[in-house]
Amino acid sequence: MRPTERSFARRIDLTSLQLFVAVCELGSIGRAAEREFIAASAVSKRLSDLEATLDTPLLYRHTRGVDLTPAGESLLHHARSVLVSLEKMQAELSEYADGVRGHVRIHANISAIVQFLPEDLGAFSKEHPQVKIDLEEHLSTEIVRAVQEGAADLGICSTAMVGSGHELQTRPYRRDELVLIVPRGHALARRKKIAFEDSLDYDHVGLHSNSSIYLAMREAAAQAGRNIRLRIHVTGLDAMCRMIHNGLGVGVMPKRAFELMHGVGDLESVRLSDEWAVRNIDLVARDFATLPVTARLLVDHLQARAETLAAAA
Repeated sequence: MRPTERSFARRIDLTSLQLFVAVCELGSIGRAAEREFIAASAVSKRLSDLEATLDTPLLYRHTRGVDLTPAGESLLHHARSVLVSLEKMQAELSEYADGVRGHVRIHANISAIVQFLPEDLGAFSKEHPQVKIDLEEHLSTEIVRAVQEGAADLGICSTAMVGSGHELQTRPYRRDELVLIVPRGHALARRKKIAFEDSLDYDHVGLHSNSSIYLAMREAAAQAGRNIRLRIHVTGLDAMCRMIHNGLGVGVMPKRAFELMHGVGDLESVRLSDEWAVRNIDLVARDFATLPVTARLLVDHLQARAETLAAAA
């Protein structure tokens, strides 16, 4: 490292970088100060010192909060990378500490959480009780962004509807099958299998408008030159079942999730003949090779369980 590079590294304060990222994420010095339990004046002073150190303005300050300058945008990208690297270093070193021996942050979509993760994570926790797992439910698009930005070590979602521009690594985890849920006695309940297009004559109960399931439904309807007669959006599969049971429409959800929700309404499932109804659920990471040891153990465990269950099916 050249002398000028060493001097620059010594002048950059990690606490100031953390506060800078917090201000960028919340769009306000005041809100960042509240979250970080520090006086707003102290946050403002650290940001001013950081700008003086870098000899360039990083933020546009206004009455409603702050916006990033072009230099601020660049620093935010690098600051997140530095902080993620420090978290990984801490995670690696924690393997040698007493107590909790590791910490894995997972963001997963509702399909994975309902169908597969309770059993898979339960088995992992029995084998590695020293590892702490933080699991949050998010939409697939949000999961990809969280992994990109370092807010999650591992993502579990359907990447087909997210696109290929995310520059993340993926590994196969599970496959699930989407089915049409209808009230018992509904006109479509007598069918063993139908095309999704056949359901468009009826009202629908849909998941969140940005969910991978709803995006696939919307694309299929557009290809058929039809619209979805959406009556209501819900955020959970149990709520969808209750709405369908009470006559508000039909809906699409994963088959295994429906089978696991015993007794949520007098309902039946009908298989969909569309190719998109069989989906891959993937594991997503920035780089699987550089994940902390505990996260790599979890990835290996999830893939091994999926392969074992697939072979037994």
